[in-house]
Amino acid sequence: MEQVDLLILGAGAAGLFCAGSALRQGRRVVVLDHAQGPGEKIRISGGGRCNFTNLATAPDRFLSRNPRFAASALSRFTASDFVRLVDRAGIVWHEKTQGQLFCDGKATQITRMLLDRMDGAGLRMQTALHAVRHDGTGFVVETSGGTIHAAQVVVATGGKSIPKIGATGIAYDIAAQFGLRLVETRAALVPLTFAEQELALCRPLAGVSVEAEIRHGGGRFRDALLFTHRGLSGPVILQISSYWQPGETLQIDLAPGRDIAAELKTARGQSGRAAVASALGRALPARLAAAICDEMGFTQARLADQPNARLEAIGARVNHWQMRPVGSEGYRTAEVTLGGIDTRDLDARTMQARTVPGLFFIGECVDVTGWLGGYNFQWAWASADAAGRAA
Repeated sequence: MEQVDLLILGAGAAGLFCAGSALRQGRRVVVLDHAQGPGEKIRISGGGRCNFTNLATAPDRFLSRNPRFAASALSRFTASDFVRLVDRAGIVWHEKTQGQLFCDGKATQITRMLLDRMDGAGLRMQTALHAVRHDGTGFVVETSGGTIHAAQVVVATGGKSIPKIGATGIAYDIAAQFGLRLVETRAALVPLTFAEQELALCRPLAGVSVEAEIRHGGGRFRDALLFTHRGLSGPVILQISSYWQPGETLQIDLAPGRDIAAELKTARGQSGRAAVASALGRALPARLAAAICDEMGFTQARLADQPNARLEAIGARVNHWQMRPVGSEGYRTAEVTLGGIDTRDLDARTMQARTVPGLFFIGECVDVTGWLGGYNFQWAWASADAAGRAA
């Protein structure tokens, strides 16, 4: 039976980074994964350029039953720490909006950096995990490549999001097997879907984007909203999806910072013969303005013919649009999984299970979910470093 100091389950962002940190502690490390290649989520992230961190990382950018849990790891391995590794590897990057950092080149540069950093560890791809148990001296892990005895095990197998690249819920199964509690999981950072009556508006507008603001459930975001054939997407929708619960109504401002009713009244006094749709098109994309006017019966209406109440109704429709999603597109397109291993059962400094010495959980499988924009990668790096240093 093969003997190792540390066996890491999962060759994604967290698993690869943990291996590099553990090697620096002088450990014998093996990483295994059932996928064909390492870092699949890294490869497809950020449109292929990997939004690898966010300079605005702080605990308040993460959702968890215990909002302060992530603070310890995030404070000890920061976004700046990761940027230094990227710079040292010669990877050219740029900042987009709101502190988001992306590679200038391909995302696979990040994977290569992580593989170079863990040089000396064993990497076993296309290796299925069959069972994990404790024999009193350590962990016995049965795999398709043989049985491994490990003094310590780090579970870095991620969540359920994007199953087409191999995501499973095996981390939750392992946690439950060893008596750890779970916070109910669901898809997060995901497009929302609507019932047929709302889709009558959305479908013809598929591909139209508009800046919008949404406040809901403690979240407040202002960013692009995208109409789709199934409902709504875009950064602002992905963000609020982490806060939205089925059955709840969203209120969306399609023209944040503008009082549409007041603008229409002013336009009526200046150019009353103009069509309502034309006037509304000064604040919204023309197709969206026309669709809203059609929906409300203003298809050929002139501003001069509209009393204040009618213009105020249009304003309310734009600035306070109320929509009730029927669901989301689910794990198929979700960027992350909300919920997971209950943080009450983990040590915040080491990510070790409180009741199972030598067993660690890191990354997406833990009940710590970041906002869109590189936060979840930074949690992967920080939680992985905490475990790697402690294991």
